[in-house]
Amino acid sequence: MKPDLHYSFQADMQTNRLTIRREFDAPKDVVWDCYTKAELLDQWFAPEPFSAKTKSISFKEGGHWHFAMVDPEGNEHWVRFDYETITPTDSYRAQDAFSDAEGGINRDMPVSIWDVTFEDAYPRTLVQIVSTYETSEALQQVIDMGMQQGMEATLAQLDKLLKVKMSENEIV
Repeated sequence: MKPDLHYSFQADMQTNRLTIRREFDAPKDVVWDCYTKAELLDQWFAPEPFSAKTKSISFKEGGHWHFAMVDPEGNEHWVRFDYETITPTDSYRAQDAFSDAEGGINRDMPVSIWDVTFEDAYPRTLVQIVSTYETSEALQQVIDMGMQQGMEATLAQLDKLLKVKMSENEIV
């Protein structure tokens, strides 16, 4: 990440919300595509040394993204996003939950609602993720599991992908 790119990670235990704001050195439409297309998500949506592997995606209201974060030993840690609302290139809302390989939600783990917005700050883009949990205990659990470090590492992966995309002047 360039030192002048905005980044913040804030947990509010009163509202059970985690707010992550991150600026990227790329236009909004390119960043949007990286968040919404499986072939791009698989290139960045996991902290190193993990990788992401999409099993299925239907990026539409009522659709879902079912994927695994795969560790270096090949163990799969399944996640499911269920898309509730989508405003193309501006925002989406989704339920984020740990799941099994078939897509069944693991109710023993924290579930949250992600409100993700994309703000044009041409030539940059500011992405904000507001993740709301059912309880402060659930929020604390994901913090204790390393959410902050994991998100920082994952977003650094997106920086790398965007750098490649922008250097290739590739239309995504």
